[in-house]
Amino acid sequence: MKTITQILSLALITIMALPTMAQNKRDLDNYRNPDQRGISQFEAPKDTVSTYDGVHVRVGGASTIQFQALDHENSGNEATPELIEIGENFNLATANLDLDVVLYDGVRMHLRTYLSSQHHPEAWVKGGYIQIDKLDFISEGFAEDLMDNLRIKIGHMEVNYGDAHFRRTDNAMSLYNPFVGNYLMDSFTTEVGAELYYFNNGWLGMLGVTNGKLNQSVENPDTTSPSFLAKAGYDNYISEDLRFRLTGSIYHTAQTASAYLYSGDRSGSRYYSIFTDIDGNGDGFRAGRINPNLRNEMTSFMINPFLQFGGLEFFGIYERAKGKAAAEADERTWNHYAAELIYRFGGDDDLYIGGRYSLAEGELQSGDDVDINRFQLGAGWFMTKNILMKLEYVNQKYNDYPVTDIHNDGKFNGLMVEAAISF
Repeated sequence: MKTITQILSLALITIMALPTMAQNKRDLDNYRNPDQRGISQFEAPKDTVSTYDGVHVRVGGASTIQFQALDHENSGNEATPELIEIGENFNLATANLDLDVVLYDGVRMHLRTYLSSQHHPEAWVKGGYIQIDKLDFISEGFAEDLMDNLRIKIGHMEVNYGDAHFRRTDNAMSLYNPFVGNYLMDSFTTEVGAELYYFNNGWLGMLGVTNGKLNQSVENPDTTSPSFLAKAGYDNYISEDLRFRLTGSIYHTAQTASAYLYSGDRSGSRYYSIFTDIDGNGDGFRAGRINPNLRNEMTSFMINPFLQFGGLEFFGIYERAKGKAAAEADERTWNHYAAELIYRFGGDDDLYIGGRYSLAEGELQSGDDVDINRFQLGAGWFMTKNILMKLEYVNQKYNDYPVTDIHNDGKFNGLMVEAAISF
């Protein structure tokens, strides 16, 4: 039996054997560019002019590697798990393979495969979707006036909750993230569902429904109900140099065997091996992230302001998650705050410096109220629009965790260097 790697290799060779002219066209309609041009984009733009000239296959990908120089420590109390020793070295290189296929005028398929990641060194499919911006496949001009403002996405895909997921690192795809690490409460998951969008003169709205599952199964049907999400906002230029965006999002699941909104990224964090004890237990591949463990029922909402003035950018997060795990009688609440300021300069804004402060606070399943704060200072250089070098200093502290928890008086800090390619 062929392995998945062999199958992917055969598929890639077949695709690359397509006529060379099929790859000459790299920019697609209704598409967020996977390079420097896409860094301040959120939802893929709704294009008004079509360039469709037949079925077109765009092969893309990303590759990233980091040099890590971090230290971690906790209270060292007799009841607190002892941390392993970590040093300075390179992390495992990660890689993505992207296929974007224009199937018809206004119809595009996207598929992303993780070729290598911290948690899965073998290749596996993240997910994909079909995006419909026109209904001309029914008949030319069908519902044209309606579809000028509408979009439909259907697939096993990354759900559009909040704006933070547009600025995070997705395994090897890290050009959109001005820092090395993602946000403290990293809201990201892939579920089977559909989203309906409305765009009109800067206003945007989205309604979505999913089956509430990260891991797909037809077993135990009574343990899961659909999840619902919605987003509304405004994104436009107030003047020639000033762009303003403000969105609000909500995600709700009434019953699920395991809600993965804050633990759905199985590729792994950027901070390797921190808060792992000498017995191999600890945070594992999700190190540095905060998961509230509201795994049975949950309602989360997020508000995101974004301002861009010349080379200056501000992005913010206010997020509140409320819910409980299956064995809990009462709901718990977590709050997440983040603010980042970036200044881009140089020819074509190919250099930047910035800072990000994040805070998460809430109640553990044990009943303890805790908070975690992180400060990141970063700088980057776009050597070309497809190649980015990053430098980050990070300092994260865990406060008020119980003495038996590995995070008791815990902190980690140090430097990260990352080289990223995306095309």
